[in-house]
Amino acid sequence: MFEIIGLILALAILYLMFRFIKSATYLVVNSIIGIIIFLLLNFLGIGVKIDLFSIAIAAIAGIPGVVLVLILHFLGLAF
Repeated sequence: MFEIIGLILALAILYLMFRFIKSATYLVVNSIIGIIIFLLLNFLGIGVKIDLFSIAIAAIAGIPGVVLVLILHFLGLAF
């Protein structure tokens, strides 16, 4: 009886670890793509100032962070 409970518990922990690693991988890829898009837009001459704060937003939020920085730039509120 204890072996079955241990097996079910081990499978549940394995499943949770897989879900966490999968979501962490997604976040890392999204952040890298966001930084690449941000730098590419700056290279193309959009004119967004590259500083620690704007790169941090692009790294933490990824693609939505780049969109936020662009919206703030075009509205003249920041960057």
